[in-house]
Amino acid sequence: MKLILASSSPRRKELLKKITDDFIVIESGFDEETIKFRGDVSEYVIELAKAKAEDVSNKIKNEAKYAKLLEQEILIIGCDTVVEIQNNILGKPKNISEAEIMLETLSGNIHRVYSGITLFNASKNIFKVDYACTEVVFSKLSADEIKKYVDSGESLDKAGAYGIQGKAAIFVEEIRGCYYNIVGLPLNKLYKMFLEMGVNLK
Repeated sequence: MKLILASSSPRRKELLKKITDDFIVIESGFDEETIKFRGDVSEYVIELAKAKAEDVSNKIKNEAKYAKLLEQEILIIGCDTVVEIQNNILGKPKNISEAEIMLETLSGNIHRVYSGITLFNASKNIFKVDYACTEVVFSKLSADEIKKYVDSGESLDKAGAYGIQGKAAIFVEEIRGCYYNIVGLPLNKLYKMFLEMGVNLK
């Protein structure tokens, strides 16, 4: 079986290595804007994760450079992480101004980090989907703290405009749930999903 991570995120790659070294990365080119949030965050992130896994499956089947992969069973991991506060979704900020607004929104409040996960056996067309949710309590941030953090460059490629594993660690007062989910890949949930699919990782 060939395990494929449908994400270019260095954080997800690093986390998956805690479970197994035997995988490759094929980045999904799926346009997240095509899926609209309809009020249920768990359904939204699962839909995104599933779409990313399907996108990579289509790449493998349609692009000649991946033809060799089709000779074995293929299992694709799709994942998507968003921040939710007061039923508003905060994805990755498009620019510095948007990052500052997101951090102002999170400042002094409780928010939730959701990750949708899809395991897609592309050879057998079998899906397993689930999600994780972690509650995060943020300290009250000053305008200077927000500006300094955004200027560090950490904000722009992260949902909610912060990375808990980086300089934003000092903003977090409390976590209720899986820490790795906030980083981008809930390992305990993923490991259980592998077992439920009968996949024994070495």
